[in-house]
Amino acid sequence: MDTKSPTFAAAPARVSVERVAVPILAAISVSHLLNDLIQSLLPAIYPILKANFHLDFGQIGLLTLTFQLTASLLQPLVGTYTDKKPQPFSLVLGMGFTLVGLLTLSQAGSYPLLLVGAALVGMGSSVFHPESSRVARMASGGRHGLAQSVFQVGGNAGSALGPLLAAFIVVPFGQSSIAWFSVVALLAMIILFNVGRWYRAKLADLKAKPRAATTSSTLSKKRIAMSIAILMLLVFSKNFYTASISSYFTFYLISKFQVSVQEAQIYLFVFLGAIAAGTVIGGPIGDRIGRRYVIWISILGVLPFTLMLPYANLLWTTVLSVIIGLVLASAFSAILVYATELVPGRVGTIAGLFFGLSFGMGGLGAAVLGQLADMTSIETVYKIVSFLPAIGLLTYFLPKIEKARA
Repeated sequence: MDTKSPTFAAAPARVSVERVAVPILAAISVSHLLNDLIQSLLPAIYPILKANFHLDFGQIGLLTLTFQLTASLLQPLVGTYTDKKPQPFSLVLGMGFTLVGLLTLSQAGSYPLLLVGAALVGMGSSVFHPESSRVARMASGGRHGLAQSVFQVGGNAGSALGPLLAAFIVVPFGQSSIAWFSVVALLAMIILFNVGRWYRAKLADLKAKPRAATTSSTLSKKRIAMSIAILMLLVFSKNFYTASISSYFTFYLISKFQVSVQEAQIYLFVFLGAIAAGTVIGGPIGDRIGRRYVIWISILGVLPFTLMLPYANLLWTTVLSVIIGLVLASAFSAILVYATELVPGRVGTIAGLFFGLSFGMGGLGAAVLGQLADMTSIETVYKIVSFLPAIGLLTYFLPKIEKARA
């Protein structure tokens, strides 16, 4: 274990010698699963909404953009505020926004109401992610990569389950059945209330004990700014490409291979399941060999497979999507932990910035790719985005701020 890893302002350096708070880490991961399961329902029901409201691809992209923007623009603000004033029970409040958004989507009778529901779900996400990321770090016992992976795998598993549940619940029973998932939101609120109690007690414990100095970065401000900019470009590459899968993979499969809506959603579940599995790998490997190497492998290493995908048959499309999901998944945990080590003491700000950027790039990607699909074809979109992982070459310019862990 690296006993010199930087920590955030609210927790002294001694946290690196504490044990991992397994129950809390498990609870926050399960909450992430439930949160992202709800959020993934929106793209999963796009084929239904497209038919019910006679939407074009541009309007579908705008739905995603609305959801992603409310999430992305608010997250850095929430993270910066909670760095100064941690809010243990804000997680419950955030899930409340998600619940209201879910009910709005289930009862929406017009396109503007769909936009309102998407915006509310995005607001819930903007509150959930910065504070839950901080809780994961507090519970990590110094194993930051492991904690972030456990936290992320919950979200990815939820994102994978959403389309599967939509295929067997929303597709047969219609838009109003989305309201059934309010039970999921209520369960998440109960779990997060208990996490909030632990978080509050942890903060009181830390305030009552002597505070160790927070490790500061030895890099210049210019070098840190350049590194953060590179990491943001890498997140752009990853999430712009992922948006092409999460928002349009069902349409791509239906158009190219004439599969049914339910079959297409199962294929989407397979891809998102591969992402969930791959997330488990990235954090622990990053703890051992360093985040920079994981970023190299994850972003650039996926390039040959994305280039082959648009030309594959259905079987190989499935195989390649699984490989892409597995390889690409480890990037975000590594990028987030690497960024917090670049700027120690600002966990909420960094988490809010990168989660927000992740959502924003996903939303922008969905909107741009939707317009491009309307002008050309969905197959053309996949040929163009296949080159995005080449941006991973910028990893070369990231500083080596860590050594391999024992």
